[in-house]
Amino acid sequence: MKKAGIIGGLGPASTLDYYQDIISGYRKIMKTNEYPSLVIDSVNMTEVLSYVAENKREQLVSFLMKSVKYLTAAGADFAVMASNTPHIVFEELKKLSPIPLISIVEATCKHAKSLGCKKVVVLGTLYTMKNGLYVKPLKNSGIEAFVPESEEQMVIQNIIFPNLEDGIVLPEEKEKMIGIAAKLIKNHNADGLVLGCTELPLMIKPEDMDINILNTTQIHIQEIIKEMIAD
Repeated sequence: MKKAGIIGGLGPASTLDYYQDIISGYRKIMKTNEYPSLVIDSVNMTEVLSYVAENKREQLVSFLMKSVKYLTAAGADFAVMASNTPHIVFEELKKLSPIPLISIVEATCKHAKSLGCKKVVVLGTLYTMKNGLYVKPLKNSGIEAFVPESEEQMVIQNIIFPNLEDGIVLPEEKEKMIGIAAKLIKNHNADGLVLGCTELPLMIKPEDMDINILNTTQIHIQEIIKEMIAD
């Protein structure tokens, strides 16, 4: 069994999901009473987001590399970032990392293709949507991706921060989020909705919408488990 290293705290609520669901998913697949080996470095989300907001890519890579090295020293065989937004520097990080990294974006694109999706709507943090984190990778998989207009991006951003990042789901905010998604899905005749923020599954559930909902957190978790049990 390989030991997984997780850069967590981005935010804390979704890191809990990673921890709990990796353990339960591993035990279910392996049909065992044993527990998987994990190491988590919970980093300062505020510092990470400041680098993202100010487009300080070098500082962001340097900050995340410190965490990767910490996880490596703690015995991790591979590492992941338990968040979508910092994946904007995934390729730079991958080149420098002493251990393999598993991308949430690559895993989601592969899953969307397996579902036969042709057009998807992507919701996420302002930075994820503005930087087109999913647009090009999905296009490379033969899938068109659409994000909300600037004004709606800010509405989503203000729902994610601070409430959703703290695990707080307010009914009126959920209604707004689903309304934005539904309009985009209808306008673009989309067949999939990418929850491109690891906190969004706290708010949008499969039963909320009659469409393929791509829960990036769970998709990533399944890839992590696969790597843990791979020979």
